[in-house]
Amino acid sequence: MSKELKEKILKAHTNEDIAELYVLEQEVHDTLTEEEITGFYRNILDLALEKLTNTLESHRKMDMNDVQDFATIRALYEYAIEHYSAGKAKDASALFEVLSGLTNDEDFSKALKIHWVASAEELPFENFLEEVADIAKTQEAGTFYISHFQEKAQKFLDETKK
Repeated sequence: MSKELKEKILKAHTNEDIAELYVLEQEVHDTLTEEEITGFYRNILDLALEKLTNTLESHRKMDMNDVQDFATIRALYEYAIEHYSAGKAKDASALFEVLSGLTNDEDFSKALKIHWVASAEELPFENFLEEVADIAKTQEAGTFYISHFQEKAQKFLDETKK
């Protein structure tokens, strides 16, 4: 790792600047070892979890228009998806539940409720992607989270409420 990159990472971490850490992401992937990259993402997650705790304790909603809140939500969402894709649906479900009520963004909240129900029902992640999510529309939308769903997603939600 170059001294310059190390200093940038340290400064961003010291300032608890998750957004800046994400800006450094490509440089990290180009220069660090797999172990160092894992540590880099662990640092982002640690900061995000700390910010989550502070947000919950202060009884406020995160603002998706605020760069730091946005980066924090992204990190927490990636963590939840990591759990879901690793077969830890119940852990993912708990995270999706918290995330669904954490922001002022109605579209994000609605999308995360679908994630929450699917993982709470222990629908395998692969099935969620194939049967519930609309990956093509999500990619067109350019969101960092799965934001569009197939028509049967609403039917799935309705059935699980019974």
